[in-house]
Amino acid sequence: MPITEADILYEDNHLIAINKRSGDIVQIDETGDEPLDEKVKKYIAAKYNKPNGAFLGVVHRLDRPVSGVILFAKTSKALERMNAIFKNREVSKTYFAVVRNKPALTAGKLVHWLIKNPKKNLVTAYSQEVVGSQRSELDYKLIGEVGGFYLLQVNPLTGRSHQIRVQLSTMDCPIVGDNKYGYPRGSRKGSICLHARRLEFVHPVQKEPVKIFAPLPIDGFWERFEKF
Repeated sequence: MPITEADILYEDNHLIAINKRSGDIVQIDETGDEPLDEKVKKYIAAKYNKPNGAFLGVVHRLDRPVSGVILFAKTSKALERMNAIFKNREVSKTYFAVVRNKPALTAGKLVHWLIKNPKKNLVTAYSQEVVGSQRSELDYKLIGEVGGFYLLQVNPLTGRSHQIRVQLSTMDCPIVGDNKYGYPRGSRKGSICLHARRLEFVHPVQKEPVKIFAPLPIDGFWERFEKF
């Protein structure tokens, strides 16, 4: 599906944020499916009448089955500065995750060391540092329960691949639909119940606080958690 005005969460001369649909890939991969960055380029080129195409820089990524706010840069200067903001951890990221198992503690911090197997696209978490691992840290808290499903607010402090998915799984709380990391069955839509809810940072050019909020997907399941 092409990008429309309804998908835009934030836009100025330097940045554009999209409410990513589950199933969209951010950048081209071996599937050959049209990636989100190309769809956004087409949107910008059409909106601003750019026959030679538009510049778009990928600032960060979300896994294919994950939905929510994702940010792109519309200029090379904004891309360079946003890369520095993310690298220096000067951005606050908030996710919503739905799990079936209630966590033993209603709030806490998870610290693991992760290793990714790129051939299997699978990440393994270790309780202590091992050769080749990356330290991974997040805070979580239980914020709601509906019909035997538990809603967790997750704030990752690092930005590792599959971080939230594998770390929640290690405390016996796999994300609903995420059969790669321990949930009993996958979703027929190929989605998982992990949504990038908010992104907060200081604008790289305007130097003003930016808070971007992504409404939950309308899919017959997520709606029950909108009140949180």
